[in-house]
Amino acid sequence: MITFRSWAVYGMLAAIWGALLGWQAAEHIRVSKRLHDTLIERGHAKSSVCAKFMRSRRASGGVIGQERLEGILNNLIDTNEFRAVELLNNANEVVAHAGDPIVLPTESEFESGVYWGGGTATLKYPVDLGTNLVPELVMSSNELFSLRANRLAAESNNPVAPPLTTTTNRPARPSLARERPYWMKEEDYKALIENKSAHTFVIVMSAEKVLEDQSNDLWMRLIIGLLGTVGIVGYAVAWRTLIQTSELQLRLVRASEQNLHLKELSLAAAGLAHETRNPLNIIRGLAQLVAKQEGIPPEIAAKSREIINETDRVTAQLNEFINYSRPREVRRAATDLGAVAGEVARALNFDIEEKKIKLEVLVESVVIEADEQLLRQALFNLVLNAIQAVPAQGVIRIRASRRSNEEAFVEISDNGPGVPPEHRSEIFKPYFTTHTEGTGLGLSVVQQIVLAHGWEIQCLANEPAGALFRISHVKLKIKE
Repeated sequence: MITFRSWAVYGMLAAIWGALLGWQAAEHIRVSKRLHDTLIERGHAKSSVCAKFMRSRRASGGVIGQERLEGILNNLIDTNEFRAVELLNNANEVVAHAGDPIVLPTESEFESGVYWGGGTATLKYPVDLGTNLVPELVMSSNELFSLRANRLAAESNNPVAPPLTTTTNRPARPSLARERPYWMKEEDYKALIENKSAHTFVIVMSAEKVLEDQSNDLWMRLIIGLLGTVGIVGYAVAWRTLIQTSELQLRLVRASEQNLHLKELSLAAAGLAHETRNPLNIIRGLAQLVAKQEGIPPEIAAKSREIINETDRVTAQLNEFINYSRPREVRRAATDLGAVAGEVARALNFDIEEKKIKLEVLVESVVIEADEQLLRQALFNLVLNAIQAVPAQGVIRIRASRRSNEEAFVEISDNGPGVPPEHRSEIFKPYFTTHTEGTGLGLSVVQQIVLAHGWEIQCLANEPAGALFRISHVKLKIKE
C-alpha cells in the first residue's frame, strides 16, 4: 500500500518532470524563433542594399535600367544561402530577376511575409525608397532608347513647344521632385508606373542551416529531457526501494520475534513429548504384566496387547517428533559415502528380507564432507520410506557418484507407485504422508539434515515407474 508520504514524493517528482519537459519545449520554441528571425533579418538586409542602390543609381526621373539592376541583384546571390531575388510590380509581375526560378506562393501561404517550404524560406518585402522620392521604374535599354527616340521625334514635329535648354543648349533634366521624365509623355508615364514600377522584393533563402540548427537543438532538448526522465525515474525507483527495504527490515524484526516464539514453543513441545514418554512406558509395563498373568480371560489379554501396540505407536511418534524438533548441529568430517550406504543396507536387512525386496547399492568409493551420524540417519529414512512404498518383490537402488571434481550426488530410487507431481512440493512438509502407516516426519527430518549441510534434495519421477530422491551439491573432501 502506498503511503501519503510516497504519494507526495511521487507527485513532486511528476511536477519536476513536467516542468523540465515544459522548459525544454519552451526553450526549443524560443531558439527556433530566434533562428527564423535571424534569417529574416539577413534577407531584409539584402533587400535594403538593393533599395539603397535604386535610390542612388537613378538614370533619370526614377528610371533604372533593368540590365544594370539585375547585375546588382546577381551580386547579391549567394549559392550557400541566397538562392534567388525578384522585383515585382503592383500586379505581382516580375520586372527584374536574378538566381534560380521562383514559384511564388499564394498570398494565403505567406505568414508575416515569410513562406517556409522545400528547405527554403521565401521572403516578401515592400520596396523602401522613401516618401519624398518618385516611383522607381525598371526598364530595359531597348525600352529606354525607344521612348527617348519617340519623344525626340515628337518634339521635332512640334516646333511650337520650346524645349528646355541649358547653357550647353541641351534639354535640362528635371529635379527629383518632378514625377515624370522630361522626355516621356504623361500617358506613357502612367502606363509604365502600372507595369514597370518597383513595388515588392521577393527573396528565396536556403533554410537548410536553420533546419539543421533547429534539429540539433531539438535533439539536445530531447537528450536533456531523456536524461532528466531517467534521473527522476531512478530517484522514484530508489525511493520505492528504500520504502520496501524499510518494510522488509520491519518484517524481519517481526519474523525474528515470531521465530523466537516458535523456537520457545518447539522446545516446550519437545519437553512435553519427552515427559509424556515416561507415563506411556508405565502404561505399557502394566499392560504387559496384565497380559502375562495366568488365568486371565482371553478378552482381557487381547485388550492388554492392544494397549501395548498403541503405546508403542504413540511412543514412536513422540520419538520422531523429538528428533524433528532437535536442532541440527553439523560436525563435518571426512566420510566414506560407500561405507555409510553399506551400514544402512545392513541395518534394514531384516525389513528387506521380510518383504522380499531387492536392494542394489551402486556407490562409488568417494569421500565427502559430512556429519556421518546425520548422513546415516537421512539415508536410513529415505530407504525405509522406499521399503514402505514398494510392493513385494520390489527393487530399491542406492546410487552415488561424482558429478565434478568438487561435488557428488546421491540417489535413492524405487519402482513403487511414485509420488504424484502435485505432491512433490509438499512431501517434505511435516506430517504429510502418502502411506497409511507413518507419522509424516521422516522426510521432513531428511530435508532438515540436507539443508543443514548446505545440500539440496529433490523428489523426481523414476523411469519407467516409481520415485527418485536426489541429494545434490554434496561437497567432496579435497585431499591436502
